[in-house]
Formats: sequence, structure tokens, C-alpha cells
Amino acid sequence: MKGRITKLSVAGAACYATWGCLHINAGYNVFMLGDSVDPGMVRGRLHQGGWNLFFFGVAAIGIALTLNIRNSKWGYWINLGILALADTGLIFFVLIPGYWSWWPGLAGPILWVAGFILTTLAYMRDVPPGEDRGHESKV
Repeated sequence: MKGRITKLSVAGAACYATWGCLHINAGYNVFMLGDSVDPGMVRGRLHQGGWNLFFFGVAAIGIALTLNIRNSKWGYWINLGILALADTGLIFFVLIPGYWSWWPGLAGPILWVAGFILTTLAYMRDVPPGEDRGHESKV
């Protein structure tokens, strides 16, 4: 059912929005870290990384508060994709090699997984029995 706000959709959107706030802050910190190194490629890449994190966060918040909260199929897939791309990079290239501690490093992935579980439950419970789960209702 398109456009239906439920407790689960609100909880999932809150996880995604909190993830977004975390990444806005991380983006700012990475950008500022770039200012601490000599001008050159490393500074430019740190600034670019900070920019990317910042706007991953902005996008996640915007989608969470406009689409995920209303249990939108589009919002479900867009935020799932954005957060998965952002956090798998953190896991593979920062946490697993040991460049950052597991905590607070896993805070973002935990919010991502919690948001995924909650929005999945919201979406699955909102589809009437017998209706194709791949399409939103025309109601």
C-alpha cells in the first residue's frame, strides 16, 4: 500500500536518518582531515571523500524522511543501495584492514542493517495477502 506510514516504517526511516547524520558528521571530519595534509593529491582525495560522505548522508536523510517513512518501494531500494555502497566500502577498506577500531566503526553498519530490517518488515507487512510484492498498490 503506497503512502502508508506505520510504526515500522517510521523506525526504519529513523535509523536511516540517524545514519545520514552520522555520515554528515563523518564527511565534515574527513574534509577537515584533508586540510591537515600538504596540498596535493592526498588532500584532494580526502576532500573528495569527505564530500561524498556528506552527500551520502544528505541523500539518506532526504529519502528516509520523504519516502521510507511512507513505506515507498522506491525509497526502500534507493536507501538500501546508497547505504550498502557507502558502508561496504568502510567495512572492506577501513575496518577489516584494522585502520579504525570496530567500535565506533560499526555504528553506521549497525544503523544500516537495523534500517534495512525495519523497512523490510514494514514493506512486507503492508502488502495485502495475494498481492504481488514487486509492485506498489494502485490505491
